Amino acid sequence: MIFWEIAKRNIRLHFLRSSLAMLGIVIGVVAIASMGILGNSMVASVSESLSSVGDSVIVTPYSGGGGGMGPSGGGGGSSSENLKISDQDYQQIKRAVAPSVAIPVLSTSQRMSVGVGSDDIVATIYGVDPQDIKDFNMVLTSGDYSNGNSGCLVGSEFAKDNNIRVGSRISIGSEGQYGTLRVTGIIEERGMSFDLSTDNAVVATRDWVESNFGSKGEYNQVVVKVKSGQDTAEVKTIIEKQLNRRDKIVSVTDSKATLASIYETFGTITTFVTAIGGISMVVAGVSIFNIMMMSVNERIKEIGIMRSIGTQKKEVMSMFIYEAAIIGVIGSVVGGVLSVVAGYAISALMLGTTQYLWTISSAISVTEGVGFGIVICLACGVYPAWQAANMNPIDALRHE
Repeated sequence: MIFWEIAKRNIRLHFLRSSLAMLGIVIGVVAIASMGILGNSMVASVSESLSSVGDSVIVTPYSGGGGGMGPSGGGGGSSSENLKISDQDYQQIKRAVAPSVAIPVLSTSQRMSVGVGSDDIVATIYGVDPQDIKDFNMVLTSGDYSNGNSGCLVGSEFAKDNNIRVGSRISIGSEGQYGTLRVTGIIEERGMSFDLSTDNAVVATRDWVESNFGSKGEYNQVVVKVKSGQDTAEVKTIIEKQLNRRDKIVSVTDSKATLASIYETFGTITTFVTAIGGISMVVAGVSIFNIMMMSVNERIKEIGIMRSIGTQKKEVMSMFIYEAAIIGVIGSVVGGVLSVVAGYAISALMLGTTQYLWTISSAISVTEGVGFGIVICLACGVYPAWQAANMNPIDALRHE
């Protein structure tokens, strides 16, 4: 088609100007698509880390109001660390949520050392009954589950940072004042978790933690693993009605609702940073508009000659639309390719992994960026093309 060839010729004649316009589109597409890729990768990363605990309801002592009533109904201190859930309250929770499983958990932070002469470190120790370990979906990378009070499990990050292997011994307390635990298994990395954050922690038996650091029949939290057929929001409501009828003695967290809130927050952040990228695309669109207006003004006499020999308005208009389309398509496609490279680099730098790059959501972000770039170019080329098509041929021929 002759008008297509004329459009390509004009781009070749003004290659530097056209290249700068394409560069603006490239930058805009990269900004939009790469931010979309990063946002989607962050959501996918968090989703994978937390999806395994979306069936949990976490019950902790209510610490609001300072020196109010403790969770068992007695006088409590002002520090939330001193608040515990009584065994009586635990039994109420257990009966109320059946057939879901309610698991009492003790926890404490203590100094400990690994090996003779090693420096003290501080880590969390969880006390959980051995028969309840399976309900937390703890997968071991090596070793086996502890059956005795002298054994423990450790998180993968804790093992890596302290060069711990199965069979290693950990002295608890300053100079081992609380005794020694032998590592029987290493827990696979679980990432962020609502129930037990085990990656940098030690998991011992509840009896051992209770005998060394706690009072019998008092717990730091109760984790409810909701069975299929029950809703976490419903279980949360049941617990609150059962225990908080008169005074608020426990706080109840629905992990599924918290997950939804996290996803919504990440979605908002992704939209915001993508909108910032869109600003650069709008700036590029203004540049395209200026270039197209310059192209029209430079070719007024040419347009007048074409119109005087019978060229129709729509044909003149199509010539300039083609020019805008060529700039838009080339710039957007190049930007789409570079956005994948940018997304790869940003994901590797900020998330430490690129496993979430090759997903449908990332492909959609790139497609949206490319499509937006093309649409912006076409939109910014419409008015200059319309102005060229509606010139008076006689006035155009007289133009100097």
